[in-house]
Amino acid sequence: MASLFLSNPTTTTPLSTPFLPPKPFYRGNTKNPRLRAHFANFASPRCAVDTPFGGNVQKFPRTRVWDPYRRLGISRDASEEEIWGSRNFLLEQYSGHERSAESIEAAFEKILMDKESPPWIKNLLNFVELPPTDVIFRRLFLFAFMGGWSIMNSAEGGPAFQVCCSFLAACIYFLNEKTKSLARAFIIGLGALVIGWVSGSLLVPNIPALLLHPTWTLELLTSLVVYLFLFLACTFLK
Repeated sequence: MASLFLSNPTTTTPLSTPFLPPKPFYRGNTKNPRLRAHFANFASPRCAVDTPFGGNVQKFPRTRVWDPYRRLGISRDASEEEIWGSRNFLLEQYSGHERSAESIEAAFEKILMDKESPPWIKNLLNFVELPPTDVIFRRLFLFAFMGGWSIMNSAEGGPAFQVCCSFLAACIYFLNEKTKSLARAFIIGLGALVIGWVSGSLLVPNIPALLLHPTWTLELLTSLVVYLFLFLACTFLK
């Protein structure tokens, strides 16, 4: 009987064996809408290969938006419930991307600090903001590198003031990229240059000569102070 069954592949007799489990009952097997709704709540099991990898993870598109209110998509007069609601919604939506979650949490913490701060601190925070860490380090490296280059060329009468002018242009570019206003960027950058130069001119002559290298001129040291002011302006002002 077994040989006859195996020799006839067209037979309609089902193969019955204890090693083959019965056909499972799943939500597609029923026409009852209530049962369909019940089984719809159960997700199908997934294996590790089904997990999205790398670029397939949804990323928060506003990680580089410096204004925390704009990053969370709320107004400055938003209530506490709206702030928490936006934060929870975004965290749930982008929970699979660690950097996105960190960006959302950082904006949320800044908003809470802004809400709980005294009025004079709030006024100050309207002009100051903390950019992402990678932005700070990239600009710090740029200004520090050019400052070191100016010091190394000080014996040859390096063009420290010309470098200040170049940094002014870079500062205006960074501020315009952030504020989207060329006029505002120019005013802030030029103001940082003037304040830095005046501060350096007043501060440098009061430094004891024993602490200075013989080749360091007044123009060089004043320019280094200007580098610092330009770095602070284009990185932390808004």
